[in-house]
Amino acid sequence: MTLAGKTALVTGGSRGIGRAICLRLAAQGANVGINYVSRAAAAEEVLAEITAAGGKGFVIGFDVTDSAAVQNAVKTISADHGGVDILINNAGITRDGLMARMKDEDWDAVLNTNLKGAFTCSKEAMRGMMKKRWGRIINISSVIGCVGNAGQVNYAAAKAGLIGLTKSMAKELASRKITVNCVAPGYIVTDMTTELPEEIKESILAAIPLGSIGQPEDVADAVAYLAAEESGYVTGQTLHVNGGMYMGN
Repeated sequence: MTLAGKTALVTGGSRGIGRAICLRLAAQGANVGINYVSRAAAAEEVLAEITAAGGKGFVIGFDVTDSAAVQNAVKTISADHGGVDILINNAGITRDGLMARMKDEDWDAVLNTNLKGAFTCSKEAMRGMMKKRWGRIINISSVIGCVGNAGQVNYAAAKAGLIGLTKSMAKELASRKITVNCVAPGYIVTDMTTELPEEIKESILAAIPLGSIGQPEDVADAVAYLAAEESGYVTGQTLHVNGGMYMGN
């Protein structure tokens, strides 16, 4: 499944799942834009790893919650790299807390980054895709968006919203041969999950039928399929990567 000649943009690509996606798409031949907000050094490390393996990429810093910055970034990619062919909306944050005590700014921060950021980036990137009559947009949701989680009403709402966004965008863009899909990871080893208390980790592991914790590469493999030419007849779908933790639609 080659992506030679395609340019991909991965938001939040400097670490964790985003980093794994960048490396995987580059290994398939894509020219990968590694987005970051504050971790410039980490993004440069990802780029160095890509180039050391013979791949192509570039680092591009912008905040997905800043519409003007997103617009400028997409213009830069269009001028320097021929536009965004594949967009991975991966940028996300958490501001956990019980709803009764959750501050408005914690709700707004998570919804703006995790949901509105995907809307803003997609809106800018899709214009070039529509002209080319080819494109791939892949939103990174979460099992939490499907099952909910106490203490994460903002995160669950944003991730559930990504699934609805995916379905609506897929219907709007299908006539232009642009597919829009969603990948919903379960419990994956990342900086966010390693900070959880040990007893919570054990309870989560007990709920996973495959009996193991997922790796960022597991998510990257799913993204790689949805980004490829071979997935051209798949759109509006949510691919769950969770070891059987959730088996709903």
